[in-house]
Amino acid sequence: MTPPDAKADLHRYLQSARDALVWKLDGLSEYDVRRPFTPTGTNLLGLVKHVATMELGYLGDVFGRPSGEPLPWLENAAETNGDMWATADESRAFVVDLYHRAWAHADATIEALPLETTGRVPWWPAGKDEVTLHHAVVRVIADTQRHAGHADIVRELMDGAVGMNAENDSVMPGDAAWWEDYRARLERAARDADKNG
Repeated sequence: MTPPDAKADLHRYLQSARDALVWKLDGLSEYDVRRPFTPTGTNLLGLVKHVATMELGYLGDVFGRPSGEPLPWLENAAETNGDMWATADESRAFVVDLYHRAWAHADATIEALPLETTGRVPWWPAGKDEVTLHHAVVRVIADTQRHAGHADIVRELMDGAVGMNAENDSVMPGDAAWWEDYRARLERAARDADKNG
């Protein structure tokens, strides 16, 4: 048995999360990809914009490999949380293309450097700002997977679409009636637990 290639394993999980996140935009209107679905404004296109920004930072700038991508939402005078939503002037194509460029840049960093390479995270406190490439990739995977999970929930609430991609819905098989009954059973269990607690 050959030992696993750590970079290939990391990249596979990162790419899977990237693809799932972008897939959540498919078939939706400009309004729906931007529409804030939570009290804190979580929206699908904003999640993509955020992870693109994050990849360019953690897997580019941190290792002395700036992408050259202009990110005005990170400037000092920019609006707070500007990486978490797309303005009307920032089209879906712009955000998705930015994300594709970000992941190409990140992939080049992962390919070019050993996982033990140390970088410096300028937005972390001094003295606690060093990170290995391995740690940075794991951090980006964790953050991207977390946001893909947010996108899962937003999309399901929006139109019922679920899954990792068009071929893998990642849920137990069942028709609408089965899911309605299942949800009703969960609701009853929650109410019973509340009465008994």
